Amino acid sequence: MNKINKLFTESKNQKLLSLYFCAGAPTLEGTGDVIKTLQRRGISMIEVGIPFSDPMADGPVIQDAATTALKNGMTLRKLFSQLKDIKDEVNIPLVLMGYLNPIMQYGIEQFCLSCVDSGVSGVIIPDLPFKDYQDTVKPIADKYDIRIIMLITPETSEERIRFIDDNTDGFIYMVSSAAITGAQKSFDDAKQEYFRRINAMNLRNPRMIGFGISNAQTLKAAQDNAAGAIIGSKFVTLLNETGNADKALDQLFDALKQ
Repeated sequence: MNKINKLFTESKNQKLLSLYFCAGAPTLEGTGDVIKTLQRRGISMIEVGIPFSDPMADGPVIQDAATTALKNGMTLRKLFSQLKDIKDEVNIPLVLMGYLNPIMQYGIEQFCLSCVDSGVSGVIIPDLPFKDYQDTVKPIADKYDIRIIMLITPETSEERIRFIDDNTDGFIYMVSSAAITGAQKSFDDAKQEYFRRINAMNLRNPRMIGFGISNAQTLKAAQDNAAGAIIGSKFVTLLNETGNADKALDQLFDALKQ
């Protein structure tokens, strides 16, 4: 069974926590150590960012991390090599998050094959058109048992959400707002209503809520309204400041209590 499906099957009533960081930042060779540290500290799933020069859905924190990673020399080929080196030590799901251009240049089939070889269970491609997903990417991803994770936002229509739910597997990434990534102090009434609206749809796929989670209020709101929460910018900031995944996690867990 794909590790993503296994995670959600075995953790029905748990409040899952997934963290994002950008491969190659703050250091080129630190990717494997960050992943192993997050697993050891009980993180449910890890989203590994593929650095890109024009990350349009990301705020300044993740943009800066991508710039640092590219300057450090991180490439998709290098990332797969690093992941392959730790494959036998990682039991939790790894999800790559990257933009379409580098993946297309690498080659969709070769990319999926490299995912299998390096222990990657799923991929998030924010700028992948759904028609291209269905016609080109899905058949190849299915062949290699790789989950392509789709995003929904408060602006996504109910028809579109149900279409995504019917044609994907793994989980749905529920973006808390239509804005770029970045920490928020609270989720306002409009976002809470959005969460309730999606809950009422009784979707087939589990959902994870991301974008803006950085404290106890936003974490609770996400975990109360989905299978769990995804934290990116807050952890990336702390990882950059400390240069150490354990210290960054200590500070993150403190922030999530406040």
